[in-house]
Amino acid sequence: MTDNRPIGVFDSGIGGLTVLREIWNSVPDESTIYFGDNSRAPYGTKSRSTVIRYSLQNLRFLETKDVKMIVIACNTASAYAYEELKKRADVPVVEVVTPGADVACRSTRNGKIGIIATKGTISTGVYKKAVEKRAEELGMNDIGIFQQACPLFVSLAEEGWWDKEVTRLTAEEYLKPLKEAGVDTLVMACTHYPLLSGVIKEVMGDNVVLVNTGEATAQVVKDLLRYEGTASEGNSHPVREFYTSDEPELFEQVAAPFLGEGLPSGTKHFTTDKYEVSI
Repeated sequence: MTDNRPIGVFDSGIGGLTVLREIWNSVPDESTIYFGDNSRAPYGTKSRSTVIRYSLQNLRFLETKDVKMIVIACNTASAYAYEELKKRADVPVVEVVTPGADVACRSTRNGKIGIIATKGTISTGVYKKAVEKRAEELGMNDIGIFQQACPLFVSLAEEGWWDKEVTRLTAEEYLKPLKEAGVDTLVMACTHYPLLSGVIKEVMGDNVVLVNTGEATAQVVKDLLRYEGTASEGNSHPVREFYTSDEPELFEQVAAPFLGEGLPSGTKHFTTDKYEVSI
């Protein structure tokens, strides 16, 4: 049975496009609707209750689009709001934390795993707990987890400053403790960070594996579509819609160099704060 309804994806801004692109690569027949809440970004500096409220509003919006699945393409929202969205949504909800933790544990050679994220994600401890849980399941002993908040990375990514000297200098400052700790695997636990992966890789060195949570999440999406029997098969013209709560032209200007192929295009403005939600 073919289900041609779209997959809904949301993030605080353009960072979730790193997840979206991996979904396209993994399930190219699927239509997608992406919402970037740029006007309220970043989520990583907001309180837990605020992020949950924003996420529930984003959920309400995507449900009006008759999506068959919702992907929380934001680590902070995944950490704070996943359980709430999972309870309230009428369709499956996928988060980005657990898949990334699994890949990290399978990738490390010396058992030293670094996690870089926003202050919000780091403060929850959700990624550390996810890595510890997965390591235990895999029978791994003596795992060392080293966390580092890199809040400026989000702003640099949103500005499109993916390969600027200021980005390199910022990365050197943030990543110094992780290099000194000798991590051999680094989880980019914010979906904005893969946009800066060139600089991050340069600073950390070729011997360090960078974990892009988008790749792991896309595999979860693919497996879940197969399990639920909702895959869109043989759809040669998948629809790819974009919405932002900020200025569409600015959104496209920053996102276009990353997505390529003339995308995003036709981005529409929409603000989800019109939806009243209870927490």
